[in-house]
Amino acid sequence: MPDIAFAKPALPKSGALALLIHEGEKPSGLWEQLDEVAGGAIERAFRVSEFKGGKGKICSILAPCAGITRVLAIGLGKPAEISQTIVEEAGGTIVANLSHEAAVAVASCALTSQQCAEVALGAILRSYRFDRYRTKEKPDDKPKLSRITVLTAEAAKAKAAWEPLNATAKGVFLTRDLVTEPPNVLDPPEMAERCRRLSELGLKVEIFGPKEMGKLGFGALLGVSQGSAKEPRMVVLHWNGAGGNGRKSKDKPVVFVGKGVTFDTGGISIKPAGGMEDMKWDMAGAGTVIGLMAALAGRRAKVDAIGLVGLVENMPSATAQRPGDVVTSYSGQTIEVINTDAEGRLVLADVIWYAQQKYDPKFMVDLATLTGAIIIGLGHEYAGLFSNDDALSQKLTAAGLATGERVWRMPLDDAYDKQIRSDIADMKNVGGRPGGSITAAQFIQRFVNAKPWAHLDIAGMAWSTKDTAVTPKGATAFGVRLLDRLVADHYES
Repeated sequence: MPDIAFAKPALPKSGALALLIHEGEKPSGLWEQLDEVAGGAIERAFRVSEFKGGKGKICSILAPCAGITRVLAIGLGKPAEISQTIVEEAGGTIVANLSHEAAVAVASCALTSQQCAEVALGAILRSYRFDRYRTKEKPDDKPKLSRITVLTAEAAKAKAAWEPLNATAKGVFLTRDLVTEPPNVLDPPEMAERCRRLSELGLKVEIFGPKEMGKLGFGALLGVSQGSAKEPRMVVLHWNGAGGNGRKSKDKPVVFVGKGVTFDTGGISIKPAGGMEDMKWDMAGAGTVIGLMAALAGRRAKVDAIGLVGLVENMPSATAQRPGDVVTSYSGQTIEVINTDAEGRLVLADVIWYAQQKYDPKFMVDLATLTGAIIIGLGHEYAGLFSNDDALSQKLTAAGLATGERVWRMPLDDAYDKQIRSDIADMKNVGGRPGGSITAAQFIQRFVNAKPWAHLDIAGMAWSTKDTAVTPKGATAFGVRLLDRLVADHYES
C-alpha cells in the first residue's frame, strides 16, 4: 500500500504527475506551468489525442520534460456531474496506470479538500494486493508505487478529511484479506482468533464455542457444522462510541450480522466439483461485518454498534446433517432441512434471533452470500436488498449510490412465505426454484421478530472476476463502505 501525503501545489522535480481535469477546463495552475516547462508538449498531446477531460478518458505522456517521467491526464467529466465515485475512480485510475512509478503527484485546480481525500481513497482501494503466498514472484511483476502526494491549496484540510477515510480503507483491506484467505488457513476457530485481535482497536470481543452455543440452543447453526472436524464459533464485536471513552449510551445499538461459512461443499447435498474452490468466500458476509466494525472503531465513530458473525464449515461426512433432518433453532421454531446446501440461512436464523433478543437493536442488517438466484436476477451490478422497513431501505439505497456499492430492493410477501411451509415442521429451508432469493429472505424474516431489518444478498458482489475502478480482481469487501456510510449519515451522535 503506498503512503499518502498532502502538500501545497508545486511542480514535482521527479516521478510521475497525474492531472485531474474537468471537461472543458482551461489550462491553469500546475497544468499551465507544466505545459510551459514542457514547451507546449502537454497541449499538443491533448490536441492530437483529442483529450478534452471527458469522464474516464485518459491521456498518457512519456517524459515531457526533465525529471518528470510521465504525465497521466484523467478526465473527470462535467463539473456539474462530479460525484464521490467519479473522484475515487480517478484515484483508482492513477494506481492502475502508474503502479510501476516510484512516486506520483496528483494535481487538480478544481477539487475541494474533501474530494482530494477521496482521490486518495480511490487510489488506496485500487492498490490492494494479496501476495502472502507468492514465493517466486519476479521483482518486475510487483508494483513499485510507494508514495502518492495529492497537491492542494488546502493540504491540512485534505489530510483531516483523509483520516476517517483511511480507517475505512483499512476495514476494507481487512475484509478482502479474510475473504481471500484459503479455507485450510481460515477456518472458524482461526477467523474467531483474528476477530479477537481487533480488541487492539477498542472493540470488545466475545467468542462462543460449540459448548456455549449448545447451551443456548443453537440447533440450526450447530446442525450445519456437525459434519466438519472444525468447531464452529459465534463472535460478537462491540463498539461503544456514542457515549465517549468506550462507554455505552442509553440509545439502542445498531446491529450487523454476517454469514460466515468458511468453506461450503454443500454438505450431503454436495455442490458440483467445478468452481467449488470459490466457496472459500462463502464467509464474505461475516468478513464484511468484521471489516465494518474495524472501520467504525478505527475512525472512532460516535455510535454504539454490534457485529455478530456465525462461523461454520459445511462438510459431508458420517456425522453430517442429512436432507430430511429436522432441527430446532434458538428461537424454538423447527426447521425441516430439505437441502443441506441452503445452510447460510440456518446459521443466520440462530444468530439473528440471538441479536434481537439480547440487544433490542435500533435496526439489524444481515449480509450473506446466500443464493445463486440473486445473481440470475441482478447479475454482478447490485446486491439484493430485502427489508421490512421502508425508511431503512431508502437509507441503504442512498448510501449505496454514494459509495458505488449499489443495492436493489426486492419484494417480500406472504405468497412467497407459503413456499417454505413444511409438512412436518414449522418451516423448511428451501422453497423451490421460483423466487429462490426471495424465499431465502422470507426464511430469515421468520427470525427477525418484527425488528427493523434488512437482508443484503451479496452473492453476486463479494468477488469480482476482473479489475474494476477501485477494486482489483478478487475479494471486493462489498458492504463495508456502504454500511459505514449508512452509519455516518444517519446514526452517529
